[in-house]
Amino acid sequence: MLAELSPALIAEVERAAKLLASKQRICVLTGAGISAESGIPTFRDKQTGLWENYAAEDLATPEAFARDPKLVWSWYQWRRQLVADKKPNPAHDALAQWQQHAAKSGQRLTLITQNVDDLHEQAGSRVTHLHGNLWQNRCSQCNTPYDNGSGMEENSKRDVSFNEDLLTCQHCGDYIRPDIVWFGEALPVEAWRAAEDAAANCEAFISIGTSSLVYPAAGLAQLAKQNGAKIIEINPHPTPNTIVDITLAEKAGVVMPLLIQKILGRVEHS
Repeated sequence: MLAELSPALIAEVERAAKLLASKQRICVLTGAGISAESGIPTFRDKQTGLWENYAAEDLATPEAFARDPKLVWSWYQWRRQLVADKKPNPAHDALAQWQQHAAKSGQRLTLITQNVDDLHEQAGSRVTHLHGNLWQNRCSQCNTPYDNGSGMEENSKRDVSFNEDLLTCQHCGDYIRPDIVWFGEALPVEAWRAAEDAAANCEAFISIGTSSLVYPAAGLAQLAKQNGAKIIEINPHPTPNTIVDITLAEKAGVVMPLLIQKILGRVEHS
C-alpha cells in the first residue's frame, strides 16, 4: 500500500494523524466516493440498462412517485439489486476500527453519511444517515415505517424482496415508498440535529469522498470551521475548498487504513 503513496502524501497522512490523535471530538462525513470504491454507482453516474433513458433527478422526487409510483418503485428495486452484494472496502473497515477504538480511548468520533447503503453498518460502525436508508421503506402518506411481516418495523437487507409489485400501508392503504430523502424534501430532523451538533462541537472535521456540493450536508464543514475545527479532506479529486487545512488526494480505501494505523499508534503511545 505504501508503494502507491507518494512521499508528499505520506507526509500529509503523518500530519493528519498527528492532528487527529491530539483531538477528543471528531466528526466524519462520508459521501458517494467511499461507496463507489465498493462498486456502488454514484447517484450522478449515467443510468444503465433499462434505465439509461432516465435521469436519477427525474425519478427521485415526490412528484415522480405521485405521477408514476410503479416506475419509481421499480427503479429503487433495481438499485437495491445493484447494491445487495456489495461489501465494505478498507476505508469502511478502517473507520469502524477507529470508532471502536475511540470508544475505549476517550475520543468521541461521530460518523455521518450522505450514502443510503449500509456498508458502514456492515463494517461495524454506528452511523447517522442524512439521506435515508435504501433498505427501509415507509408510507408515502402517513410516514409509518413499513412492517414487512418479519416482526420488525424497519426492513433490513436480508428481508427485502426485489419484486416490483407496489406495496400498500397497513394503516392508511396508500403506497409504500423507499425511506429515502428525495429532491425537494427536508432531511430527517433527528439525523440533521445530530449532524449539526457534532459538526459545531468537533475539534476536527473529516470529509471523505464527497463533492461538498450537496446542501445542507455541504455546510457541515463550514459550521465546523466557524467553531474552530481543523478540516481534513480525503478525495482523489479534491474540491476547490478554501476552508480545508489538510488535503489527502487519494482514494479513501488506499489512504484510510494507513491514516487509522498511524492515529491509533499515536493515541496508544500518548
